[in-house]
Amino acid sequence: MKVPDKTVHRFFATPTAPCPYLPGRTERKLFTPLVGTDPNRLHDVLSASGFRRSQSIVYKPACEGCRACIPVRVRVADFVPHRSFRRVERLNAEVTATPQPALATTEQYALFRSYQRSRHADSGMAGMDFGDYQDMVEDTTVNTAVVEFREMNGRLVAGCLTDRMGDGLSLCYSFFDPDEAHRSLGTQIVLWHIAEARRQRLPYVYLGYWIAESPKMSYKVRFQPLEGIVMAIQGWRDLSELPSGPGCHST
Repeated sequence: MKVPDKTVHRFFATPTAPCPYLPGRTERKLFTPLVGTDPNRLHDVLSASGFRRSQSIVYKPACEGCRACIPVRVRVADFVPHRSFRRVERLNAEVTATPQPALATTEQYALFRSYQRSRHADSGMAGMDFGDYQDMVEDTTVNTAVVEFREMNGRLVAGCLTDRMGDGLSLCYSFFDPDEAHRSLGTQIVLWHIAEARRQRLPYVYLGYWIAESPKMSYKVRFQPLEGIVMAIQGWRDLSELPSGPGCHST
């Protein structure tokens, strides 16, 4: 695809490392920095090909012999919340969401750290200090916000680092109070973004990578209609049309 400026964009590959989602497999990523005169446009173009943003780079899996990671997005116009989603919305009726500038706060970090230690203690992110969190939030060259979810008394219960793209909202990373599991705040975060995309007349909400075999990632399939993209098929397709089965897109 033609890039909207004369910047030369070079792509790099990471060394092979253990896969954090599927035991016994390895991962390798293709990445490039978001530089140039119009990084938002570059972000849109590469996201349309399945790339995801992390700080000031975009990446996508380039794992030999595996196609388990499927970038997915919700088709906003056709989304209808089912009964369990409506229940989640009722449970969180008094929670308000407010997009804030991409500036890290100690309040956000305290909640992020609590979430990591409770839900992802074996992840490298569990050891992130405030400086690491600050880099995650503030090292961005595109339109980014931190959406804060607060109770009526002002208590922060959830947060989401969100990019505003030309055709939708992209959830880069979300976290919530692990002691409030009964409220399904993770689901509420996605539902709010779908409603907000509809309000802004944006067609998609990007949820990152779906991995059928990974419990940490498989929840995304609940938000239908869901589109995905794989290397062997041109363009985004309804998830039901993509190859599936044992091995989850392995080749």
